[in-house]
Amino acid sequence: MSRRTSRPAGSGAPSTRPAGANPGRTAPGSPCPCGLPATYADCCGRYHSGGAAAPTCEALMRSRYAAFVVQDAAYLLRTWHPDTRPPAVDFDSAMRWTGLDILETTDGSAFHTTGTVTFRARYTDGGRPDALHEKSRFVRHEGAWVYAAAVFVD
Repeated sequence: MSRRTSRPAGSGAPSTRPAGANPGRTAPGSPCPCGLPATYADCCGRYHSGGAAAPTCEALMRSRYAAFVVQDAAYLLRTWHPDTRPPAVDFDSAMRWTGLDILETTDGSAFHTTGTVTFRARYTDGGRPDALHEKSRFVRHEGAWVYAAAVFVD
């Protein structure tokens, strides 16, 4: 996801918080916002806390989506390639992430140095539903997966 300090009209950065949920308030035992059948603590929360590193680019994509849901700017910046990383990440208080669909992945496993994830992230902005459809590119940097760039599909 490529949300920087400003967002073009009609686009944003995905996260999977249920509609109406409070940003930054995902409890460790809550379902993970990324949509996998695990608790936040056992899924993306362990990446956000630094307890583990995402082993694949899809896992990193899901954890970055969850970071947008919980508004974890530090994690987003930490997992952004230094060549494309913005100075800050802002969060729109009118935006609520409502779902994440992984549509396709290419490469991005423990045996690769690059990979892509195509996804659709649903959200509401001021109560109006919308979606972000993006193909994100990930690379290994200093041994860890990081977000490098994206192409908006829609």
